[in-house]
Amino acid sequence: MAVTVSLTDPYLFAFDSFAKTANETEPGWLRKLRTTAIGNFEKSGFPTPKDEDWKHTNVAPIARTSFAFDPKAGAPRIPGDLVEAYTFGVLKCSQLVFVNGRFAPKLSYLRWLPEGVRVGSLHEILHFDPKALEHELGRVASTEKAAFAALNTAFLQDGAFVHVPRGRVVEEPIHLLYVSTSQEPAAVSYPRNLVLLDHEAQATLIESYVGLDKGPYFTNAVTELRVGPGAVLDHYKMQRESEAAMHFSNTALLQGRSSAVASTSFNLGGGTVRNDVRTLFQDEGGSLALNGLYLLHDAQHCDNHTFIDHAKPNCTSLELFKGILDAKSRGIFYGKILVRKDAQKTNARQTNKNLLLSNEAFADSTPGLEILADDVKCAHGSTVGQLDENAVFYLRSRGIDESSARTLLTYAFAGEIINQVKVASMRIKLDQLVLSRLPGSEAIRETL
Repeated sequence: MAVTVSLTDPYLFAFDSFAKTANETEPGWLRKLRTTAIGNFEKSGFPTPKDEDWKHTNVAPIARTSFAFDPKAGAPRIPGDLVEAYTFGVLKCSQLVFVNGRFAPKLSYLRWLPEGVRVGSLHEILHFDPKALEHELGRVASTEKAAFAALNTAFLQDGAFVHVPRGRVVEEPIHLLYVSTSQEPAAVSYPRNLVLLDHEAQATLIESYVGLDKGPYFTNAVTELRVGPGAVLDHYKMQRESEAAMHFSNTALLQGRSSAVASTSFNLGGGTVRNDVRTLFQDEGGSLALNGLYLLHDAQHCDNHTFIDHAKPNCTSLELFKGILDAKSRGIFYGKILVRKDAQKTNARQTNKNLLLSNEAFADSTPGLEILADDVKCAHGSTVGQLDENAVFYLRSRGIDESSARTLLTYAFAGEIINQVKVASMRIKLDQLVLSRLPGSEAIRETL
């Protein structure tokens, strides 16, 4: 008699084995969190193209691959000079480095932090002070009908914990650097970040995800951001994984009264990439600037899904995502803004623009608004096209060759997002990275 094996079974079996060891030392609330998450995963299963939110991204290659996961493994040792290549030059910041999802203390350092500010390994906090996380971990990121967030919660081991108490201002950025190395068999890591800003706190957070070699692996990351009343957060995410790797991330943001958040993402690497961003205005007066740039070539696939929930009145959200697609790459933007019935005086704008550098590149763009209130200012739009030939002709008429003209216009298209970065060293690095990936950039790189 044939036995049918579900694609979820290997993960369920792995969790059973993992839980037997973890339950010996973990607090009850964490065991309950894990059990609920794996139950939600078993209930929902992996998404398929029949699911509206996943119709553009096929996760079958992930579901059918047995990724290695060793909860007892520590961070592999890697030379410090390899890590330096993925930092931001002279930037003064506190930096936490994780290798294959595990904290690497010898590669990390903390600069001076205001009194009461905590920055460290989530694994260490869970071990030494689990009560600090009991009412926060899993509060913002839901695992219902979210298979990959559920897997992250079920198997979470390590990541970053950042807590800025009331009124404290962290003037220097905090850099979370996740480094992945390929191995046999291909491995999965579950980075988990928990960032808490209390009343009127301020901080700048940078998440970097990089690959040291060209082999395959799977990064399944979740970042929870709770930004309290009057707090200010500048958040950046840069993804430069191996182009044989799969990178799935879930960023969940909860904003309090009169809080201000600017979140900008850059996707330059990865073979198959999926980014989910969900934000909720929990109280009045909040503002959000949500921006993204995806720069794709070869057969890269990047799927960006955003959901902004205007649940309270007098909140503002400005969203701009841009894609530059070359060769046979595919970029997806699926955005939704929900303005609830009582969210009067909402101001929301959503824009997606895509630039195709190849006849074989493909862009899907689906911006959306659902408005249940009547006193609002809302707009959305999208464009997909190639470079303006009139603009190319204008530059050529000024003595610039065609290749350089096209590169300059493409660079200027990306510049609107790059210029949103307030951290100078990071902005300079992004300039260099974007230019290095554009065709014909050698002739103009030194002049910019």
